[in-house]
Amino acid sequence: MTATPTRVPAAAPAPVQQRPRVARQRPRWTELRELLRLRKPTFNPVERRLGAALSIGDLRAVAARTTPRAVFDYVDGAADAELTVRRNRAAFAAVELVPEYLSPVDRPELSAEVLGQEIAMPLIFAPTGYTRMMHHEGEVAVARVAARNGLPYALSTVGTSTVEDVAAAAPGGQHWFQLYLTRDRRLNEELLDRALAAGFTAVLLTVDTPVAARRLKDTRNGLTIPPALTARTLLDMARCPSWALNKLTTAPITFASLSSIAGSGLDATRVADVAFEPTLSYADLAWLRARWPHELLVKGILSPGNARRAVEEGADGVIVSNHGGRQLDRAPATLAVLPEIRAELGPDPAVILDSGITHGQDIIAAKALGADAVMIGRAYLYGLMAGGERGVERVVEILREEYSRSLQLLGLNSTAGIAPHHVRLP
Repeated sequence: MTATPTRVPAAAPAPVQQRPRVARQRPRWTELRELLRLRKPTFNPVERRLGAALSIGDLRAVAARTTPRAVFDYVDGAADAELTVRRNRAAFAAVELVPEYLSPVDRPELSAEVLGQEIAMPLIFAPTGYTRMMHHEGEVAVARVAARNGLPYALSTVGTSTVEDVAAAAPGGQHWFQLYLTRDRRLNEELLDRALAAGFTAVLLTVDTPVAARRLKDTRNGLTIPPALTARTLLDMARCPSWALNKLTTAPITFASLSSIAGSGLDATRVADVAFEPTLSYADLAWLRARWPHELLVKGILSPGNARRAVEEGADGVIVSNHGGRQLDRAPATLAVLPEIRAELGPDPAVILDSGITHGQDIIAAKALGADAVMIGRAYLYGLMAGGERGVERVVEILREEYSRSLQLLGLNSTAGIAPHHVRLP
């Protein structure tokens, strides 16, 4: 007789656990109010654009929309294939910042000392030409912003405002004068005497312009010396009615410091002879040192030997610069040669880095590698094109906030604390 297998009863399914229901309530206005922090609408288009700009790149984009293409290209462009301008940015992008924590960083001290003077942060406004072409307020707007923020401003020989204009617009500011030294000794002396009388405290001798560079964008747009504007360029300028109206209703754009010299006969072609001097030599630097009683810097230095010789001839320091990539293309990035130049000169002569600075962290990188301060040119011109004086002020706000926050994130409470070990290079 076969045994009947015992049937095992199937296991009962596990009870499904009910998720606890979230208690709900009616929205309360007092709680919503904390979340809905609505801003007042900004009806002024300039204020709206500047308020939305959170970086120098944002201001560049605004400038490209609100300024004629030829003018924007003049600021944004560089020489030949524009390799150097890209190298400048790539060098900064490659830097790694190394933080050190567990130090109080509540309110970092941003100030720095340059040429024996304290400035609010290690930032200087570089000289730029044709500045009133970018915005009708031009150099005086930049000088006012610099003075308000405790920063030096350098006026270009080929600027569109005079040393007297800048001194009157920003009394009490730290004003420097960038000089293109020419064969015309009387002209050189006149420029130096006027800068001295206007209270300018430093002269910057630019040495990297023996001849004019080839800037293809400017040639195509007709922004040459003398100008050769095309119909397309003029139509593009008409695309920006506010810019065009300001140009038509304000004083004509001239090379103000030069055209005011009686009998100089300076037209656009003659200005090129002033700015580009192929016979400039160390003898000229020695003459300038004997002639100028205050601080003297040489701008355009890229080699340690050049830096050493400039200081031996009497310069108080050098500006490591490749003209923002606007002169010799294929030149090295300024950040790449900065440590060698500082090592060659030692700690005493002033070393300022120019070319490629667009972020507060770029300032930290330059300081760590040996610079006393940095210069900005394009960065503040983007702000000027985007919103005149208010745009330049926005540039300072952005860079100051980036610089201060980055110091805190590095664990530093002052500019003086920045050291070589805070950066790593590739």
